[in-house]
Amino acid sequence: MAKKNLDASTEEKIIEAARKVFTQKGYAATRTRDIAEEAGLNLALLNYYFRSKEKLFGLVMAEKVAQLFGVIAPIVNNEKTSLDEKIELIVPAYLSVLLQNPGLPLFVLSEIRNNPEHFSNRVQAGKLLSQSHLVKQLLEKQPNINPIHFIINLMGMCIFPFITKPVFEASGLINENSFTQLIEERKTLIVKWIKEMLDS
Repeated sequence: MAKKNLDASTEEKIIEAARKVFTQKGYAATRTRDIAEEAGLNLALLNYYFRSKEKLFGLVMAEKVAQLFGVIAPIVNNEKTSLDEKIELIVPAYLSVLLQNPGLPLFVLSEIRNNPEHFSNRVQAGKLLSQSHLVKQLLEKQPNINPIHFIINLMGMCIFPFITKPVFEASGLINENSFTQLIEERKTLIVKWIKEMLDS
């Protein structure tokens, strides 16, 4: 039993180190040696648990994708909620996930740029959104507007502040506390803006 606990503990230590290093450096710039050093383990032990960088990256990426898109799926597919209710649920839920994982958008965007096909296959975001109840409701509300416009606007308004955060911090316009307050304000403002867009 002690051996099993030790194995689980070591694996989690490696995965945690991989999360940190991949998020900071991206897939291409990360070496397995970097992950081993971050985990405080030798390279041979890391290779014993995880045979390749690709396997570790797959685990981390799946986890990151689940965090970023997992919060949306139950909401967009709920047939019992109205379009307005969906917007009111999606925006704060999405922003809350991003506040807990502020490095997530840059990490995911970097990997989309480097390997869009691999990312698309793993996420299945197109399928999730195109077949969702949300898209049906959008088409009923605005039949002459491609629902992708709405989805891009919604995601952009949620994600972009996290991408630009380092610039605003470096210029002294925001700090950690004021950024959190800004995002809390956006939970209400984005809902209002999206509804106004749909009603125009």
